[in-house]
Amino acid sequence: MNALNALWSRGLKLVYGKEPITGFVLIAGAVDVAIGSLDQSSSLVFFGLCVVSAALGLRLWQFYRRPTTNRGEMRDERVALSALPPQSSRPSLPTLSVPKKR
Repeated sequence: MNALNALWSRGLKLVYGKEPITGFVLIAGAVDVAIGSLDQSSSLVFFGLCVVSAALGLRLWQFYRRPTTNRGEMRDERVALSALPPQSSRPSLPTLSVPKKR
């Protein structure tokens, strides 16, 4: 039973991955196919298959749209964007001295 739970959690992580929307649509379509096959409803099975194929197509399109390196591996580099320059062009403010009270 424990191996089945590990397999189930690994399967969910694989389906959801980095695209949770397409993973949700894929699982919803698979549930439609399962319910339609149990109820012997061909229209629900057909709808579920259309949803599953659309989700797979969207996921493949997202996968191949990403930039890749020379070896085909996914890039994990991100360019750091900064709104401010690294150093100020204005001189720094003088330090203030607090007069002592008598």
